[in-house]
This record gives sequence, C-alpha cells and structure tokens, in this order.
Amino acid sequence: MNDTITKQINKIELQLLKNEKLDINLIQKKNELEFKRNKQNINFRLTCNNKYYYANQCYQFAKHIVNNGYPYKDTNNINVNDISFNKHSIKINNSDLKTFNNKDELLGFVIGYNTANNI
Repeated sequence: MNDTITKQINKIELQLLKNEKLDINLIQKKNELEFKRNKQNINFRLTCNNKYYYANQCYQFAKHIVNNGYPYKDTNNINVNDISFNKHSIKINNSDLKTFNNKDELLGFVIGYNTANNI
C-alpha cells in the first residue's frame, strides 16, 4: 500500500510541475496522501494543527533509521513499515528501540533526532 501511495504522490507532483496554474485540489490531495503514507506506522492519535508535521517527522525518522541504522540495533533487513511509533515507545519488529513516558516526549525525541541529524 505504501508503494501505491508513493506512486500517486509522484504522479500528482508531475502534474503540478507541468501546470503553470496551481491547482488547490491537487495540492490538497497530495497533502492528504502524504499524511496517509506518513501516518501508517503511528499507532496513536494525532489531533492538532501540527499532525501533518508530526507524521512527516516520524516518516523521515523511520527512513533515516532504515538507511543509516541506529546504535546497537541490527537494521540490515528492515524497511520503513517495520518501524512503529506507539504511545510510549518506538519499535523495530516488536523490539523496543526507545521508550518514553508519553507521546509528547516521543515526538520531541523524534523531532530532536531529526534536527540533530539534519533530516
């Protein structure tokens, strides 16, 4: 499903590049598809105005872990879908990567990690 959504996003981006006029409906559809893709591995509710930002940060974090690894974790045979974000932990294939007291702490860690690694 992730590949299908990514293909749809790429198709819309090509349409937007070809058109001189910006189509608000296409932009909104692209944003919703990106949010749907980014939210797939998040197992708690994102309910604020920043939900798109938080979902994107989690997706970027997962991509970075797949591409670059994480200290003391074997990441050779994983993909983005194997990393899940739960209310109190980040897991790779049901093995805790890091645990937290709440989702705000988790999101703060993800954003800080991404900022520190220039993601």
